[in-house]
Amino acid sequence: MNKITVIGTGSVGSTIAYTLAVTGIASEIVMVDINEEKALGEALDIRQGIPFCGSSVSVYAGSYRDAAGSDIVVLTSGVARKPGQSRLDLTQTNVNITKSIIPEITKYADKAVYVIVSNPVDILTYVFMKCSDIPENRIIGSGTILDTARLRSRISEYYNINQKNVHAYVFGEHGDSSFVPWSIANISNIPIDGYADAISGQDTLPMPKLDHEAVEDYMRKSGGMVISRKGATYYAIAVSVTHICDRLLQSINSTMTVSSMMHGEYGIDDVCLSTLSVVGHEGYVGRILYPLNDNEVGLLRHSADCLKDIIKQINI
Repeated sequence: MNKITVIGTGSVGSTIAYTLAVTGIASEIVMVDINEEKALGEALDIRQGIPFCGSSVSVYAGSYRDAAGSDIVVLTSGVARKPGQSRLDLTQTNVNITKSIIPEITKYADKAVYVIVSNPVDILTYVFMKCSDIPENRIIGSGTILDTARLRSRISEYYNINQKNVHAYVFGEHGDSSFVPWSIANISNIPIDGYADAISGQDTLPMPKLDHEAVEDYMRKSGGMVISRKGATYYAIAVSVTHICDRLLQSINSTMTVSSMMHGEYGIDDVCLSTLSVVGHEGYVGRILYPLNDNEVGLLRHSADCLKDIIKQINI
């Protein structure tokens, strides 16, 4: 029996709850929102489709009290940026929302693993750690897991190769200072830049040289491409968060690029960002310390500095 509480029933929260339900990962899903009628409507809509799903799932709207006994709590509450609003003002608004939720939810779900999805996710993951009594290892942010999915999708399209054969990651913040550590990127253990030359019979299969800059640009702009066309992104992040939840509920550990607190790794301390982490049933287990090259370490430190600059300007 796995119980997951989703806080926030906007487009992202509701789509996460829906994806959790249809995949059968959770046996019980609680949907909590300040707008109780919205939560009731979303839960009812999902619940009425359950008879055609492969497994039985209990989906209902509830209060923070109903989160008691949750294995995982997914936090999606926050507001979108308004016209004329600065990024800093938006950050402070969502920090305040998160701070108001923390004592209410942790009172009842003190043993859960918390997955922070609201943006700016790295800042809010940091705030949750600083403002709650939940152990650090049981608080992770969705971080760059979606960025990593977008990266792999693009490389897969570039080389016409199954995405599961692509092992490449996005490190740093979930934002403009993120980057790809190309030195560790590979396709089936062949370094990315050597993949085309490693294929036997390539005379009949011309392979283009991978343009790192173009791929990273695509990765960073992907969210904007979706938003400009449909107003919001929620399907891909819902699948990504469902993947995180699935891995957290397993008895065996997995690796993924989630946001967690840095404690001196790569010379970075007291900030949450994404590198390749090991996660398991109890949350964050540890960090894989790849031998990044000097340029990549510099990019990671720059990303950390960008986040720290924001942290200095907000009221925690």
